[in-house]
Amino acid sequence: QLQFVESGGGLVQPEGSLTLSCVISGVDLDYYAMGWLRQAPGKEREAISCISGAYGTTYYTGSVKGRFTISRDHAKNTVYLQMNGLKPEDTAVYYCAVGQSTIRAGPMPCDFGSWGQGTQVTVSS
Repeated sequence: QLQFVESGGGLVQPEGSLTLSCVISGVDLDYYAMGWLRQAPGKEREAISCISGAYGTTYYTGSVKGRFTISRDHAKNTVYLQMNGLKPEDTAVYYCAVGQSTIRAGPMPCDFGSWGQGTQVTVSS
């Protein structure tokens, strides 16, 4: 059974940093992409970052590229999201996710079918 344990959310001031962590169990992560989704108030859930299972190739949506960094530790079954230069518009519930990378063109070629309960990130002064 696929399980996610997310941590690291909280309140941070603009231009601050946070690191999200997610331990994933119940699946062999060598064969799946991992990533992070977010859902801001009143908006749809969106994929913002992905790391492929086979080669660890990383992808970012335009709004976070250059500020967020995704990484993984296979030995710990853990995926991370380092978030720097946070802005008020980054306020959202962040979800760790598992899915597949595709050959689709564009900045986010990953499709996610399962995700965790989410962790709240609030950027405010």
